[in-house]
Amino acid sequence: MVARRYRVLLIVGVAELLAMSLWFSATAVGPELATQWGLTDAETAWLTTAVQLGFVVGALASSVFTLSDTVPPRYLFAGSAVAGAGITAIIAGAVTSGLSAIGLRFLTGIALAGVYPPGMKILAGWFERGRGFAIGVLVGALTVGSALPHLLRVVGGVGQPRLVLFGAAAFAAVGGLLVLLVKPGPYQAPTAPFDPRVIARILRDRPTMLANGGYFGHMWELYAVWTWIPAYLVASMAVNGTPDAVELAALLAFATIAVGGLGAIAAGSAADRFGRTTVTSASMVVSGIACLGAGFVFGRSLVVVVPFLLVWGVAIVADSAQFSAAVSEVASESYVGTALTLQTAIGFLLTTVSIQLVPILVDLVGWQWAFAPLALGPAVGTISMVRLGQSPAAARLAGGTG
Repeated sequence: MVARRYRVLLIVGVAELLAMSLWFSATAVGPELATQWGLTDAETAWLTTAVQLGFVVGALASSVFTLSDTVPPRYLFAGSAVAGAGITAIIAGAVTSGLSAIGLRFLTGIALAGVYPPGMKILAGWFERGRGFAIGVLVGALTVGSALPHLLRVVGGVGQPRLVLFGAAAFAAVGGLLVLLVKPGPYQAPTAPFDPRVIARILRDRPTMLANGGYFGHMWELYAVWTWIPAYLVASMAVNGTPDAVELAALLAFATIAVGGLGAIAAGSAADRFGRTTVTSASMVVSGIACLGAGFVFGRSLVVVVPFLLVWGVAIVADSAQFSAAVSEVASESYVGTALTLQTAIGFLLTTVSIQLVPILVDLVGWQWAFAPLALGPAVGTISMVRLGQSPAAARLAGGTG
Protein backbone atom coordinates (compact mmCIF):
# COMPACT_ATOMS: atom_id res chain seq x y z
CA MET A 1 0.00 0.00 0.00
CA VAL A 2 2.78 2.47 0.93
CA ALA A 3 4.67 1.83 -2.32
CA ARG A 4 1.47 2.15 -4.33
CA ARG A 5 0.46 5.50 -2.88
CA TYR A 6 3.88 6.98 -3.56
CA ARG A 7 3.66 5.68 -7.12
CA VAL A 8 0.34 7.54 -7.39
CA LEU A 9 1.99 10.64 -5.92
CA LEU A 10 4.73 10.47 -8.56
CA ILE A 11 2.29 10.05 -11.44
CA VAL A 12 -0.08 12.80 -10.31
CA GLY A 13 2.85 15.11 -9.56
CA VAL A 14 4.35 14.68 -13.03
CA ALA A 15 0.92 15.03 -14.66
CA GLU A 16 0.29 18.25 -12.72
CA LEU A 17 3.72 19.63 -13.59
CA LEU A 18 3.16 19.06 -17.30
CA ALA A 19 -0.44 20.32 -17.36
CA MET A 20 0.33 23.51 -15.46
CA SER A 21 2.86 24.60 -18.08
CA LEU A 22 -0.20 26.09 -19.80
CA TRP A 23 -0.69 28.73 -17.11
CA PHE A 24 2.18 31.06 -17.94
CA SER A 25 2.71 29.89 -21.53
CA ALA A 26 1.52 33.22 -22.98
CA THR A 27 2.84 35.26 -20.06
CA ALA A 28 6.39 34.02 -20.66
CA VAL A 29 6.29 35.20 -24.27
CA GLY A 30 4.29 38.33 -23.45
CA PRO A 31 7.04 40.74 -24.63
CA GLU A 32 7.15 39.11 -28.08
CA LEU A 33 3.37 38.93 -28.38
CA ALA A 34 3.04 42.55 -27.25
CA THR A 35 5.44 43.62 -30.01
CA GLN A 36 3.71 41.54 -32.68
CA TRP A 37 0.21 42.62 -31.72
CA GLY A 38 0.90 46.15 -30.46
CA LEU A 39 -0.29 45.50 -26.91
CA THR A 40 -0.01 47.93 -24.00
CA ASP A 41 1.29 46.78 -20.61
CA ALA A 42 -2.28 46.49 -19.33
CA GLU A 43 -3.33 44.44 -22.36
CA THR A 44 -0.29 42.21 -21.95
CA ALA A 45 -1.31 41.63 -18.33
CA TRP A 46 -4.66 40.35 -19.61
CA LEU A 47 -2.87 37.38 -21.14
CA THR A 48 -2.47 36.21 -17.55
CA THR A 49 -5.52 37.84 -15.98
CA ALA A 50 -7.80 36.13 -18.51
CA VAL A 51 -6.52 32.75 -17.31
CA GLN A 52 -7.19 33.72 -13.72
CA LEU A 53 -10.75 34.81 -14.57
CA GLY A 54 -11.36 31.70 -16.62
CA PHE A 55 -10.13 29.58 -13.73
CA VAL A 56 -12.50 31.40 -11.39
CA VAL A 57 -15.48 30.88 -13.71
CA GLY A 58 -14.60 27.23 -14.22
CA ALA A 59 -14.04 26.63 -10.52
CA LEU A 60 -17.25 28.37 -9.51
CA ALA A 61 -19.23 26.37 -12.07
CA SER A 62 -17.58 23.22 -10.77
CA SER A 63 -18.48 24.23 -7.22
CA VAL A 64 -22.11 25.04 -8.04
CA PHE A 65 -22.60 21.73 -9.84
CA THR A 66 -20.24 19.84 -7.44
CA LEU A 67 -18.34 18.42 -10.43
CA SER A 68 -15.28 17.63 -8.30
CA ASP A 69 -17.46 15.33 -6.20
CA THR A 70 -19.72 13.87 -8.91
CA VAL A 71 -17.21 13.21 -11.72
CA PRO A 72 -14.31 10.80 -11.03
CA PRO A 73 -11.38 13.18 -10.53
CA ARG A 74 -8.93 11.43 -12.87
CA TYR A 75 -11.36 11.78 -15.79
CA LEU A 76 -12.05 15.42 -14.96
CA PHE A 77 -8.30 16.08 -14.74
CA ALA A 78 -7.49 14.29 -18.00
CA GLY A 79 -10.25 15.83 -20.08
CA SER A 80 -9.50 19.31 -18.79
CA ALA A 81 -5.75 19.08 -19.42
CA VAL A 82 -6.22 17.85 -22.99
CA ALA A 83 -8.79 20.59 -23.66
CA GLY A 84 -6.40 23.25 -22.36
CA ALA A 85 -3.63 21.83 -24.54
CA GLY A 86 -5.83 22.08 -27.61
CA ILE A 87 -6.78 25.69 -26.87
CA THR A 88 -3.13 26.68 -26.41
CA ALA A 89 -2.20 24.99 -29.68
CA ILE A 90 -4.85 27.10 -31.42
CA ILE A 91 -3.29 30.27 -29.96
CA ALA A 92 0.11 29.16 -31.24
CA GLY A 93 -1.03 28.14 -34.70
CA ALA A 94 -3.91 30.38 -35.67
CA VAL A 95 -4.22 33.54 -33.54
CA THR A 96 -2.90 36.86 -34.83
CA SER A 97 -4.42 39.40 -32.42
CA GLY A 98 -4.45 40.14 -28.72
CA LEU A 99 -8.23 40.08 -28.38
CA SER A 100 -8.56 36.55 -29.77
CA ALA A 101 -5.68 35.35 -27.61
CA ILE A 102 -7.22 36.83 -24.46
CA GLY A 103 -10.52 35.06 -25.19
CA LEU A 104 -8.77 31.74 -25.69
CA ARG A 105 -6.68 32.29 -22.57
CA PHE A 106 -9.95 32.71 -20.68
CA LEU A 107 -11.02 29.27 -21.97
CA THR A 108 -7.62 27.90 -20.93
CA GLY A 109 -8.33 29.06 -17.38
CA ILE A 110 -11.70 27.29 -17.42
CA ALA A 111 -9.94 24.09 -18.48
CA LEU A 112 -7.30 24.41 -15.75
CA ALA A 113 -10.05 24.61 -13.13
CA GLY A 114 -10.59 20.94 -13.92
CA VAL A 115 -6.94 20.07 -13.28
CA TYR A 116 -5.69 21.46 -9.97
CA PRO A 117 -8.62 20.78 -7.57
CA PRO A 118 -9.22 17.21 -8.86
CA GLY A 119 -5.49 16.56 -8.46
CA MET A 120 -5.76 17.53 -4.79
CA LYS A 121 -8.77 15.27 -4.33
CA ILE A 122 -6.96 12.31 -5.92
CA LEU A 123 -4.10 12.67 -3.44
CA ALA A 124 -6.44 13.21 -0.48
CA GLY A 125 -7.92 9.84 -1.41
CA TRP A 126 -4.55 8.13 -1.13
CA PHE A 127 -3.02 10.02 1.81
CA GLU A 128 -4.72 10.22 5.18
CA ARG A 129 -1.41 10.50 7.03
CA GLY A 130 1.19 12.69 5.36
CA ARG A 131 -1.48 14.59 3.44
CA GLY A 132 0.35 17.90 3.86
CA PHE A 133 3.47 16.41 2.28
CA ALA A 134 1.48 14.88 -0.59
CA ILE A 135 -0.37 18.07 -1.46
CA GLY A 136 2.93 19.93 -0.98
CA VAL A 137 4.42 17.75 -3.71
CA LEU A 138 1.42 18.57 -5.91
CA VAL A 139 1.85 22.30 -5.39
CA GLY A 140 5.58 21.89 -5.95
CA ALA A 141 4.77 20.26 -9.28
CA LEU A 142 2.34 23.08 -10.10
CA THR A 143 5.06 25.59 -9.28
CA VAL A 144 7.71 24.01 -11.48
CA GLY A 145 5.14 23.50 -14.24
CA SER A 146 4.19 27.16 -14.07
CA ALA A 147 7.86 28.04 -14.55
CA LEU A 148 8.42 25.70 -17.52
CA PRO A 149 7.48 28.23 -20.23
CA HIS A 150 10.21 30.55 -18.95
CA LEU A 151 12.69 27.67 -19.33
CA LEU A 152 11.39 26.95 -22.84
CA ARG A 153 12.01 30.59 -23.62
CA VAL A 154 15.58 30.43 -22.31
CA VAL A 155 16.49 27.35 -24.37
CA GLY A 156 15.38 28.78 -27.71
CA GLY A 157 12.07 30.51 -27.23
CA VAL A 158 13.26 34.12 -27.09
CA GLY A 159 11.73 35.63 -30.23
CA GLN A 160 9.86 32.37 -30.90
CA PRO A 161 6.54 32.60 -29.03
CA ARG A 162 4.85 29.87 -31.04
CA LEU A 163 7.56 27.41 -30.09
CA VAL A 164 6.94 28.07 -26.39
CA LEU A 165 3.15 27.80 -26.77
CA PHE A 166 3.29 24.57 -28.77
CA GLY A 167 5.74 23.13 -26.24
CA ALA A 168 3.43 23.90 -23.33
CA ALA A 169 0.48 22.40 -25.21
CA ALA A 170 2.40 19.17 -25.82
CA PHE A 171 3.42 18.94 -22.16
CA ALA A 172 -0.19 19.41 -21.01
CA ALA A 173 -1.57 16.76 -23.36
CA VAL A 174 0.92 14.22 -22.05
CA GLY A 175 0.05 15.16 -18.46
CA GLY A 176 -3.65 14.66 -19.10
CA LEU A 177 -3.13 11.19 -20.53
CA LEU A 178 -0.70 10.24 -17.78
CA VAL A 179 -3.20 10.78 -14.94
CA LEU A 180 -5.49 8.11 -16.41
CA LEU A 181 -3.05 5.55 -14.98
CA VAL A 182 -4.18 6.46 -11.44
CA LYS A 183 -6.97 4.57 -9.65
CA PRO A 184 -9.15 5.94 -6.81
CA GLY A 185 -7.52 5.71 -3.38
CA PRO A 186 -8.85 3.96 -0.26
CA TYR A 187 -9.66 7.29 1.45
CA GLN A 188 -11.42 8.91 -1.49
CA ALA A 189 -14.94 9.87 -0.54
CA PRO A 190 -17.63 8.31 -2.74
CA THR A 191 -19.23 10.47 -5.40
CA ALA A 192 -21.96 12.62 -3.90
CA PRO A 193 -25.25 13.82 -5.38
CA PHE A 194 -25.68 17.40 -6.52
CA ASP A 195 -26.78 19.59 -3.60
CA PRO A 196 -27.16 23.36 -4.22
CA ARG A 197 -26.98 24.05 -0.46
CA VAL A 198 -23.39 22.84 -0.14
CA ILE A 199 -21.73 26.19 -0.89
CA ALA A 200 -23.83 28.00 1.73
CA ARG A 201 -22.80 25.42 4.35
CA ILE A 202 -19.15 25.84 3.41
CA LEU A 203 -19.36 29.64 3.69
CA ARG A 204 -20.92 29.38 7.17
CA ASP A 205 -18.24 27.01 8.47
CA ARG A 206 -15.81 29.18 10.49
CA PRO A 207 -12.76 26.82 10.47
CA THR A 208 -13.02 26.34 6.71
CA MET A 209 -13.30 30.08 6.14
CA LEU A 210 -10.34 30.84 8.42
CA ALA A 211 -8.23 28.43 6.35
CA ASN A 212 -9.59 30.17 3.27
CA GLY A 213 -8.65 33.56 4.73
CA GLY A 214 -5.04 32.43 4.89
CA TYR A 215 -5.22 31.22 1.31
CA PHE A 216 -6.77 34.44 0.04
CA GLY A 217 -4.02 36.56 1.60
CA HIS A 218 -1.39 34.26 0.12
CA MET A 219 -2.96 34.46 -3.35
CA TRP A 220 -3.10 38.28 -3.31
CA GLU A 221 0.69 38.21 -3.50
CA LEU A 222 1.59 35.01 -5.35
CA TYR A 223 0.41 35.36 -8.93
CA ALA A 224 1.10 39.08 -9.15
CA VAL A 225 4.74 38.38 -8.30
CA TRP A 226 4.95 35.38 -10.62
CA THR A 227 3.44 37.41 -13.47
CA TRP A 228 5.58 40.52 -13.15
CA ILE A 229 8.92 39.27 -11.81
CA PRO A 230 10.50 39.13 -15.32
CA ALA A 231 9.61 42.77 -16.00
CA TYR A 232 10.83 43.79 -12.54
CA LEU A 233 14.14 42.04 -13.24
CA VAL A 234 14.61 43.66 -16.64
CA ALA A 235 14.01 47.09 -15.07
CA SER A 236 16.32 46.30 -12.17
CA MET A 237 19.15 45.15 -14.43
CA ALA A 238 18.74 48.21 -16.64
CA VAL A 239 19.75 50.36 -13.66
CA ASN A 240 23.21 48.82 -13.42
CA GLY A 241 23.64 48.02 -17.12
CA THR A 242 23.62 44.22 -16.87
CA PRO A 243 24.15 42.74 -20.38
CA ASP A 244 21.69 40.25 -21.97
CA ALA A 245 19.02 41.39 -19.54
CA VAL A 246 16.04 39.80 -21.33
CA GLU A 247 17.51 36.29 -21.47
CA LEU A 248 18.90 36.56 -17.94
CA ALA A 249 15.55 37.81 -16.61
CA ALA A 250 13.79 34.81 -18.16
CA LEU A 251 16.29 32.45 -16.53
CA LEU A 252 15.99 34.13 -13.13
CA ALA A 253 12.18 34.17 -13.40
CA PHE A 254 12.26 30.42 -14.03
CA ALA A 255 14.55 29.92 -11.03
CA THR A 256 12.46 32.15 -8.77
CA ILE A 257 9.25 30.30 -9.56
CA ALA A 258 10.67 26.78 -9.85
CA VAL A 259 12.60 26.89 -6.58
CA GLY A 260 9.25 27.27 -4.86
CA GLY A 261 8.61 23.63 -5.71
CA LEU A 262 11.27 22.65 -3.18
CA GLY A 263 9.72 25.02 -0.66
CA ALA A 264 6.27 23.50 -1.10
CA ILE A 265 7.57 19.97 -0.54
CA ALA A 266 9.68 20.92 2.49
CA ALA A 267 6.82 22.93 4.00
CA GLY A 268 4.44 20.02 3.49
CA SER A 269 6.66 17.72 5.50
CA ALA A 270 7.20 20.38 8.18
CA ALA A 271 3.48 21.14 8.44
CA ASP A 272 2.65 17.48 9.05
CA ARG A 273 5.09 17.53 11.98
CA PHE A 274 4.79 21.02 13.44
CA GLY A 275 1.35 22.18 12.36
CA ARG A 276 -0.20 23.80 9.31
CA THR A 277 -0.96 27.13 10.98
CA THR A 278 2.63 27.49 12.23
CA VAL A 279 4.23 26.77 8.87
CA THR A 280 1.84 28.92 6.84
CA SER A 281 2.20 31.86 9.20
CA ALA A 282 6.00 31.71 9.11
CA SER A 283 6.00 31.47 5.32
CA MET A 284 3.70 34.47 4.90
CA VAL A 285 5.77 36.59 7.27
CA VAL A 286 8.88 35.95 5.15
CA SER A 287 7.15 36.54 1.81
CA GLY A 288 5.44 39.68 3.10
CA ILE A 289 8.78 41.10 4.19
CA ALA A 290 10.15 40.20 0.74
CA CYS A 291 7.43 42.29 -0.95
CA LEU A 292 8.84 45.28 0.89
CA GLY A 293 12.44 44.16 0.48
CA ALA A 294 12.11 44.09 -3.32
CA GLY A 295 12.33 47.86 -3.23
CA PHE A 296 15.63 47.83 -1.37
CA VAL A 297 17.37 45.30 -3.65
CA PHE A 298 16.12 46.93 -6.87
CA GLY A 299 19.02 47.91 -9.12
CA ARG A 300 21.57 46.16 -6.93
CA SER A 301 24.18 43.66 -8.09
CA LEU A 302 23.04 40.15 -9.00
CA VAL A 303 25.10 38.96 -6.04
CA VAL A 304 22.43 40.59 -3.88
CA VAL A 305 19.37 40.12 -6.09
CA VAL A 306 19.69 36.41 -6.86
CA PRO A 307 19.83 35.11 -3.24
CA PHE A 308 16.96 37.45 -2.37
CA LEU A 309 14.86 36.04 -5.24
CA LEU A 310 15.56 32.45 -4.27
CA VAL A 311 14.49 33.02 -0.66
CA TRP A 312 11.38 34.83 -1.84
CA GLY A 313 10.66 32.11 -4.38
CA VAL A 314 10.73 29.44 -1.68
CA ALA A 315 8.66 31.38 0.86
CA ILE A 316 6.02 32.73 -1.49
CA VAL A 317 4.59 29.32 -2.36
CA ALA A 318 5.78 27.11 0.49
CA ASP A 319 2.51 27.58 2.34
CA SER A 320 0.15 27.16 -0.62
CA ALA A 321 -0.57 23.46 -0.25
CA GLN A 322 -1.21 23.71 3.45
CA PHE A 323 -4.30 25.88 3.06
CA SER A 324 -5.78 23.20 0.84
CA ALA A 325 -4.70 20.43 3.20
CA ALA A 326 -6.33 22.32 6.06
CA VAL A 327 -9.62 22.61 4.17
CA SER A 328 -9.52 18.90 3.34
CA GLU A 329 -9.24 18.20 7.10
CA VAL A 330 -11.90 20.58 8.44
CA ALA A 331 -14.51 20.56 5.65
CA SER A 332 -17.29 17.98 5.34
CA GLU A 333 -15.81 14.80 3.87
CA SER A 334 -18.61 14.28 1.32
CA TYR A 335 -17.98 17.62 -0.36
CA VAL A 336 -14.28 18.23 0.19
CA GLY A 337 -13.76 18.50 -3.58
CA THR A 338 -16.29 21.33 -3.78
CA ALA A 339 -14.76 23.07 -0.75
CA LEU A 340 -11.32 22.95 -2.37
CA THR A 341 -12.67 24.17 -5.69
CA LEU A 342 -14.51 27.07 -4.04
CA GLN A 343 -11.36 28.01 -2.14
CA THR A 344 -9.30 28.16 -5.31
CA ALA A 345 -12.03 30.04 -7.21
CA ILE A 346 -12.18 32.93 -4.76
CA GLY A 347 -8.41 32.97 -4.33
CA PHE A 348 -7.80 33.25 -8.05
CA LEU A 349 -10.46 35.94 -8.36
CA LEU A 350 -8.33 38.04 -6.00
CA THR A 351 -5.30 37.50 -8.22
CA THR A 352 -7.03 39.24 -11.12
CA VAL A 353 -7.08 42.41 -9.04
CA SER A 354 -3.48 42.25 -7.83
CA ILE A 355 -2.10 41.35 -11.29
CA GLN A 356 -3.78 44.38 -12.86
CA LEU A 357 -2.80 46.57 -9.90
CA VAL A 358 0.95 46.18 -10.43
CA PRO A 359 1.19 48.11 -13.75
CA ILE A 360 -0.82 50.92 -12.17
CA LEU A 361 1.62 51.03 -9.28
CA VAL A 362 4.54 51.01 -11.71
CA ASP A 363 3.17 54.18 -13.29
CA LEU A 364 2.85 55.77 -9.85
CA VAL A 365 6.00 54.68 -8.01
CA GLY A 366 8.10 52.74 -10.54
CA TRP A 367 9.17 49.11 -10.47
CA GLN A 368 11.23 49.65 -7.32
CA TRP A 369 8.21 49.83 -5.01
CA ALA A 370 5.48 48.25 -7.15
CA PHE A 371 5.42 45.04 -5.10
CA ALA A 372 5.21 46.72 -1.69
CA PRO A 373 1.36 46.86 -1.46
CA LEU A 374 1.22 43.11 -2.04
CA ALA A 375 2.51 42.66 1.54
CA LEU A 376 -1.03 43.38 2.76
CA GLY A 377 -2.13 39.92 1.64
CA PRO A 378 0.36 37.90 3.71
CA ALA A 379 -0.38 40.13 6.71
CA VAL A 380 -4.12 39.39 6.57
CA GLY A 381 -3.47 35.72 5.83
CA THR A 382 -1.19 35.35 8.84
CA ILE A 383 -3.84 36.79 11.17
CA SER A 384 -6.40 34.33 9.80
CA MET A 385 -4.16 31.30 10.29
CA VAL A 386 -3.16 32.36 13.81
CA ARG A 387 -6.86 32.50 14.70
CA LEU A 388 -7.43 29.07 13.18
CA GLY A 389 -4.54 27.71 15.25
CA GLN A 390 -6.16 29.07 18.40
CA SER A 391 -9.57 27.53 17.63
CA PRO A 392 -10.85 24.06 18.66
CA ALA A 393 -10.75 23.04 14.99
CA ALA A 394 -6.95 23.05 15.16
CA ALA A 395 -7.19 19.58 16.71
CA ARG A 396 -8.29 18.27 13.30
CA LEU A 397 -5.28 19.70 11.49
CA ALA A 398 -2.20 17.60 10.75
CA GLY A 399 -3.12 14.89 13.20
CA GLY A 400 -3.71 17.37 16.02
CA THR A 401 -0.59 19.53 15.66
CA GLY A 402 -2.63 22.50 14.46
